[in-house]
Amino acid sequence: MRIELIGENRVGITQEVLACLSQHNLDLAAVEVVAGYIYLNIPQLETDRQQALFSLLMNVPGISQIRRIEWLPNERRRLHLDALLSSLPDPVFAVDSSGRVLSANRAATIALDTSESNLISTHIEGWVKSGNGGLLESSMLEKEVTLAGQPYWLEQIAMVGPTQSDRMLILQAPNRLGHQVSRVHMGERSGFNAIIGQSEALNRVKEQARRFAAIPAPLLIQGETGTGKELFARAVHLSSPWHEAPFLALNCAALPENLVESELFGYAPGAFSGASRGGKPGLLELADGGTAFLDEIGEMSPYVQAKLLRFIQDGSFRRVGGKEERRVNVRVVCATHRNLQQSVKAGHFREDLMYRLNVLNLELPSLRERPADIAPLSDLFVTRAREQIGCPPTSLTREARTLLSRHPWPGNVRQLENLLFRTVALHPGKTLGTEELQQSGLDTEELNQDNEPENWKTAQATFEKDLLSRMIKSYPSTRKLARRLGVSHTTIADKLRAYDIKTDA
Repeated sequence: MRIELIGENRVGITQEVLACLSQHNLDLAAVEVVAGYIYLNIPQLETDRQQALFSLLMNVPGISQIRRIEWLPNERRRLHLDALLSSLPDPVFAVDSSGRVLSANRAATIALDTSESNLISTHIEGWVKSGNGGLLESSMLEKEVTLAGQPYWLEQIAMVGPTQSDRMLILQAPNRLGHQVSRVHMGERSGFNAIIGQSEALNRVKEQARRFAAIPAPLLIQGETGTGKELFARAVHLSSPWHEAPFLALNCAALPENLVESELFGYAPGAFSGASRGGKPGLLELADGGTAFLDEIGEMSPYVQAKLLRFIQDGSFRRVGGKEERRVNVRVVCATHRNLQQSVKAGHFREDLMYRLNVLNLELPSLRERPADIAPLSDLFVTRAREQIGCPPTSLTREARTLLSRHPWPGNVRQLENLLFRTVALHPGKTLGTEELQQSGLDTEELNQDNEPENWKTAQATFEKDLLSRMIKSYPSTRKLARRLGVSHTTIADKLRAYDIKTDA
């Protein structure tokens, strides 16, 4: 039986309580004392003796209340810690200074297919293997190890208190590390809902991307810079059956060749000067079971292209400076603003790799190809900028919206977002008109140049398409529209077909 005594915090009260137990010839399994509280575990206390003991204890000066409890505080704390360790998906060992196992959690016993009792008092190096120095080497608190033949990243934590020579060993699988990194960088898991716009061009490519999401094959996303290629890659991953697995990205244009290789494939211990002594898993290992997004794949060097080709062919690779073959299951999604076929012809990109990457293809429309999306995007970016800066509500005038919708946007959505953020920052709380946009750097000369037709034929086609698109709403059949414009039915039918304008009749 476990009981709690509530009383005064005075010297000698605990001894007086223990003396009462001695009078009844009762042994203690455990006693805990906190200011104002005394906790007792009395295994031999029978029900018929309980009342007599409680009466004796209540006569101890300062004791005001006695009640039965389920667990002593430290027992409850240990139960909680045991439950926490058991729920962890990562193997955890507690070892003493000589490396003998003191305890192990459920994940460790599952990985080793044995019981905790079989692990206790055995040496940890009989289970956890290190290929680089001693496992418990104090100068390396983090390193790569293997457990039951599988790679893990080891973190050692020294115990605090009287058992400072003991250590906790926490082992994380590379894809578990990748999952944690992915969760930090994914932000809101909104998928295709994060892609703003309802234009026909955007909806068409979104529907295509949704169909591709469940297909475990390489995907190549092409489009001009700033069109949202990584946004689409994340949305495809979040709509896939492996959406709970990691999504990790690498920009191939942001790093030199040797760093791209080591970031992608990882490196073995001591692979090069300045490398971590424990080695390092690469993006492919961290993303095991999920998606690896390689942005600006057209900038990848020929050497790394060859190594990537081999991985896509059979799923295996070697770390930089390593000899061991590693195999992971990762969906590769690549993106580029370059024309890869032209890069192949120029000798800058491997033709066989292009065909391997281009199993599924998404071609993202530029912002000027979906002008109907400029208004909702502008509202979103103004609101987002206002919230980030912390300024009062603001909005765009009708003239400003018109100016934005007519701009060519060579930098696409990213350029629009940057311009509006700058505009809100320079004019906080103000209504944003054309003057504010121009002061923030909107190039109207570029706008005027974009409005100039390429030639007479282009100008005529633009006029005809605009005219027919507007009038078909009032005259919703080819015959009615032909009579209104005074031309033949065949002429109108051919023009509507050429400009892909739909009729209701």
